[in-house]
Amino acid sequence: MAIRNIVILGNATLRKKSKPVTSFDQSLGILLDDMKATMIEKKGVGISAVQVGVLRRAIVVETEPGKYLEIINPEIVKTKGKVKDTEGCLSIPGFYCDVPRPRYVKITAQDRHGKTFEFEAEDYIARCVCHEIDHLNGVLFVDLTEEGREYKKEHGVE
Repeated sequence: MAIRNIVILGNATLRKKSKPVTSFDQSLGILLDDMKATMIEKKGVGISAVQVGVLRRAIVVETEPGKYLEIINPEIVKTKGKVKDTEGCLSIPGFYCDVPRPRYVKITAQDRHGKTFEFEAEDYIARCVCHEIDHLNGVLFVDLTEEGREYKKEHGVE
């Protein structure tokens, strides 16, 4: 497993929509392993492939201490409730703000072998999953609040 460089706000890659994963092969496994290692090294709780410069619909989320979920080609099929809480991002080091997210999310996705599964999450994990899925669509948490938009303006980044 290799530690990859994190793409930082201001890099146009973060604003691109990621393409679906179509090859469930060794290179996908290496990408997922590297993403997990990078996330752990950088003390994150979620990471998307775009954050390591790969425009594919793949994310890794720590669902509980030491337990990781690989999510390929995720689609949100249901959300419930809304809660506002603090978020940060490996691609925007040092900035945090409160962001509204669903309290509950249900997704369909595939694992590293291409097998389809459903996953339901609440509260913190639902927030993490939604944050990472947003990355796959070129959306960052700083786009979702006035405080985040001000941060972008102050730093001259989009």
